[in-house]
Amino acid sequence: MTPARQRTTLYLLAFAGAVATASLPAAANCDWYVRTALEQQQRNLKLKCGFSGPEWTIDKGAHAAWCASVSPDASRASAQKREAELGKCAAK
Repeated sequence: MTPARQRTTLYLLAFAGAVATASLPAAANCDWYVRTALEQQQRNLKLKCGFSGPEWTIDKGAHAAWCASVSPDASRASAQKREAELGKCAAK
């Protein structure tokens, strides 16, 4: 699989995960969000993108607390934004 295809596949999987969580209870949404955020941060480090800030932490508790304080739409939007940033970084 080409790198471009891998990026597209990862983006679609993240988007599908976000859509799938739309009807889940808040706790399940936050479980998905925390797993996704940590995986995205691992890719940030692996690709040496250099993204930083609270949305790029490896602190599971910080992600969980933030997710619990916002709507499922906000957590999905955050994950999608990180995914787009990772896609741009990987394309370089």
